[in-house]
Amino acid sequence: MLNNKPIGIFDSGYGGLTVFRSIFQQLPAYDYIYLGDTARAPYGNRSFQTIHQYTWECVQWLFKQGCPLVILACNTASSKALRTIQQRDLQNEDPSKRVLGVIRPTAEVIGDYTKTKEIGVLGTKGTVQSGSYVIEIGHFFPEVKVRQQACPLWVPLIENGEHDKPGADYFVKKYLDQALAQSANIDTILLACTHYPLLQEKIKAYLPANIQTISQGDIVAKSLVDYLQRHPEMESMLTKNSTQQFFTTTDDTSDFDHYAEIFFCR
Repeated sequence: MLNNKPIGIFDSGYGGLTVFRSIFQQLPAYDYIYLGDTARAPYGNRSFQTIHQYTWECVQWLFKQGCPLVILACNTASSKALRTIQQRDLQNEDPSKRVLGVIRPTAEVIGDYTKTKEIGVLGTKGTVQSGSYVIEIGHFFPEVKVRQQACPLWVPLIENGEHDKPGADYFVKKYLDQALAQSANIDTILLACTHYPLLQEKIKAYLPANIQTISQGDIVAKSLVDYLQRHPEMESMLTKNSTQQFFTTTDDTSDFDHYAEIFFCR
């Protein structure tokens, strides 16, 4: 495999598989390696320092597998580790390699979805505390108001297989009510965690009909297509044998196999 140059895709757990699925649908010819750090998930409530350490260790592992390009398909890692990796770590490791995240591609287009110029951002505690979406969306759409809401119990519900059970409804409604209480003008809800698409049907059920939900998979995939078109030196380096490899940091892969069916193959 080391003779190949695959695209590396990283997430703290399973959620990044929803992004990977969209990327693979739009770019099926390329080789891919997915790494889920499920042994240390979730990242959402950890410190900046710890998230950076864990993310950088996983990125380095993907580099060693031959990946010249790594996508952080994780909002928490993108918000708390990406900047340091891009500005410091890559310069010391190998400036020719690239690490991209999911926040900037989303921020570049999310303002086009709202008519009222107010959006709600639902994410993990870590993503919300970082303020990354407020900052990034402000760069591209300074007129858009961003209302953030942390949803700390959604990832555990999903990763414990409770997301489609009646018990999840209480916590879906709870966080949506808290988000919408911040403003009556919100017309767009961004699911700023790659796990959350699995709750999308329940989320829609508790939202007014005039509020749309946006997940990130297709946005990130389209951004990657554009990136490779603009960077032919990277595109030509990547190998195209349509291979997919999946790795997890846990010893028992049965859970990963189960959730890969849910997140990637659904």
